[in-house]
Amino acid sequence: MARQASGTTVRSRRLGRELRRLREAANVSVERASEVLRCSVQTIYRQENGAVSVRLKDANDLLALYRVADAATREAVLELAKTTTQQGWWRPYGDVVPRWLQVYIGLEGDTTEIKDYHSAVVPGLLQTRDYANAVIRTDWLAAEEEVAKRLDLRADRQARVLGTNPPKVDVVLDEAVLRRPVGGRHVHRSQLGHLLDVGSRDDVTIQVAPYSIGAHPPLGTPFTYLGFTDEDDPDVVYIEIPTGSLYIEKPQEVRHYQHIFDRLQTEALSAEASTDKIASVMKEL
Repeated sequence: MARQASGTTVRSRRLGRELRRLREAANVSVERASEVLRCSVQTIYRQENGAVSVRLKDANDLLALYRVADAATREAVLELAKTTTQQGWWRPYGDVVPRWLQVYIGLEGDTTEIKDYHSAVVPGLLQTRDYANAVIRTDWLAAEEEVAKRLDLRADRQARVLGTNPPKVDVVLDEAVLRRPVGGRHVHRSQLGHLLDVGSRDDVTIQVAPYSIGAHPPLGTPFTYLGFTDEDDPDVVYIEIPTGSLYIEKPQEVRHYQHIFDRLQTEALSAEASTDKIASVMKEL
């Protein structure tokens, strides 16, 4: 059964794109829209990017400003506005999850395809709790309560994404990820064993980019490609940085990352050879 993208974040993206289309069709500036809603220009941009929800009253005011008379269009916009204000399942973790990460969690929960490239650590979706604990604690400003909550969130994400009707997950790991002793020998070895276990699933493919392939794009720059089957939900590339994140949605740029990942998969070891590689590194520990 194909996954249906129906989460709050995906609906916010749909609503934002429609509001942008209607605004541009009406030849209304972002500045004028912000005046009507009595908000900042940045808020309008964030609404149109799906980063924040749109209140029903604001949606009505924008439809009036854009002179939208078509009943079907008005109904569709208002229905989306009603549903985008619903809180995501991650709300209880809101105090330790920045807004930019909440957007990603929402998208991750509705994607049908995840393509992950990592050069430093195992991606969060495949981390054991002990490994995740060691990674999270590299943020020396995090209090014990925050660390515990972030660990619970990560476990919840894993259960939701990899549980019933999961997306197809393709992962390419730089060999350095296998050899970096995150959390010490025991935690490191357990994490490698977990990669072998999860990599045996039909919906997960793990490949290793060995040192022997030399320089390759995007050397040292991890990224996650989220794919959606519905044409109303364009694919997006997520890049996390120390102080936030980047969301790449322009079709030409997204295709560029798709090509990069395709090349990585071609140059990396096969899934079978990667399994042997992971097992070999485990024996060295």
